[in-house]
Formats: sequence, C-alpha cells, structure tokens
Amino acid sequence: MKAEQLFDVRGHGVLVTGAASGIGLAMAEVMAANGARVTLLDVDQGKLTKEISRLKAEGANVREALVDVTDSAALRAAIDAAAAEYGRLEAVFANAGISSGPGFTVPAGELGAVAPENWERVLRTNLGAVFVTLQAAAAHMKPRRSGRIIVTASIAGLRSEPLVGYPYAVAKAGVANLVRHAAVELAPFGVMVNAIAPGCFYTGIGGGRLERDPAAARAFAEMSPMNRIARTDEIKGLALLLASPAASFITGTVIPIDGGATAW
Repeated sequence: MKAEQLFDVRGHGVLVTGAASGIGLAMAEVMAANGARVTLLDVDQGKLTKEISRLKAEGANVREALVDVTDSAALRAAIDAAAAEYGRLEAVFANAGISSGPGFTVPAGELGAVAPENWERVLRTNLGAVFVTLQAAAAHMKPRRSGRIIVTASIAGLRSEPLVGYPYAVAKAGVANLVRHAAVELAPFGVMVNAIAPGCFYTGIGGGRLERDPAAARAFAEMSPMNRIARTDEIKGLALLLASPAASFITGTVIPIDGGATAW
C-alpha cells in the first residue's frame, strides 16, 4: 500500500479542541492540509478568527466553534454540531489544556502552595473536559463502529517532572489512564483511542513563558537528550498517523514525543 493510501484522511470529519494555537493548531493544520474537513474549537475568539481566516485563504475546509471546554453542555453541543455538519466524525482530538504554574523547584509550586481553586480549575480543564470530549465523540463513533480519538497527554503524566505544577501533572496522569480504559471498552466497536504525550514544545501555554525566558527554556531543554525544545510542526506526523488508516491496529497507547526524555 502506498503512503497516500495509508495516510489518506481526505474528506474526513475532524474536530480539534484547543485548536487556535500551539499543538492543537498544528493538529488542525496537518489534518486540513491533507484534505480533512476540520472544526477548530477554542475559547479565544481573536486567535480562532485569525487562524480560520488564514487556513481558508490557503484552501482548507475549516469551520470554527467558540467554546469553553469546561462548559460541558456547550462542548457536547459543538461536537454534535460538527458530526451533523460532516455527516460523521472520523477523528476527534481532545487537546485543550492549560498550565498550572511552576513545579516544586520554586516555592510557588511547592505542595503546600497549591491553591484549591487552581487545582480545581486545572483538573476541570485538563481532565474533566477530556472525559466529556471522549464521551461525546464515542457517542457518534460507537454506533458507526469506527473512529479515532486522540488525546493530548504529557510526559509529565508518565513520570515526575519537578518543573511542572502538581495539578497539571496529576491531570495528565489521569488522562493517560483514561485513554487506556476507554480504548479497551471501545476497541470491539472499531474506535481507536490513543494519546500523544509531548515533552517540551514551544507553545502559548503558560503565557508563552519559554519564548520569553531563556533560563526557563534552557532548564526544559536539558530534560531531553536532544538538548532542545520542539516546535509544534514536529507533532504533525504523529497526529496524522493516529488519525489515519495507518493506525488501524493501534489503540490504548500513550506515545511520548519528547526528544528521548523518557528514555533517561
């Protein structure tokens, strides 16, 4: 089978949460560039409008959904609307997430300094909304006995990462096991559920701190044997793989993309 058949997503109905910037935008871009019909879902109207306009100018078949993923009813409605628009959903990327601040290498990130409201906000966004996205996507895919759900986890959910805040790490650990659990349930119905676990990427999360703070960037780069931080374009190949026919026997996986960080 040729590559264009293995990775053929032309005409596929796709939805990406947290799609107006960073890793989510890269996921939306690679799907749209390869012929998928893509709904970009985000809470930031300005960025969403800008990226939708750019992608349409490039010939992409894209639409927007302005939604706060912590609003479960609105999130479900947006997923239902995308399924209705496309006739079906072949792939849903549960990507939206927020930072929880620094890890315990500084006093503000120590165990005793974690504020209850920050804990709840991050868990609600980074874990609760992923669960709702999985539920809503599965409701459309399971009856059709096909579909791909790809979740953005993190290597911070696979091991201790002192530079990452407690709420973020705990939420991403929950996401990793949620993916395994759902994959086992949905496998008999032809729905593949996998997670991408990024290491350190330049994104807007945390206010784009790594772009502004060279010392922080060096600290994160040193976590990887490759001694650098990745650009979001570097996630596109894995995202396309997991959404494509090439991943027909891949489910229940949490795949690090981290420059070798988890190999240490």
